[in-house]
Amino acid sequence: MTFVVTEVCIKCKYLDCVEVCPVDCFYEGENMVVINPDECIDCGVCEPECPIEAILPDTDEGAEKWVELNRRYSEQWPNVTVNRGPLPEAEKHREEPDKFKKYFSPEPGEGD
Repeated sequence: MTFVVTEVCIKCKYLDCVEVCPVDCFYEGENMVVINPDECIDCGVCEPECPIEAILPDTDEGAEKWVELNRRYSEQWPNVTVNRGPLPEAEKHREEPDKFKKYFSPEPGEGD
């Protein structure tokens, strides 16, 4: 088992999760973060830290499609371990549906 970040994170990018990760397995895109499933040690400390519940175990229904996306972009985006706060319009997009289709960006974020 591993944990994955889902589309709920898109356009929000709360970074509470990255600070608690003991193995620094989060990678930052322009408008979301992902977890490297090969580096994740399945400790689960990140899941309750996410204020919008964007992190799920890969065994949860619907999470399986996010494993490959997390793997792919964790290999392309820079590592992030510092919480710089959410994106400016995070609250506006917090509960918006279909964010992947509307907003997903393959561009990398700042990283540390």
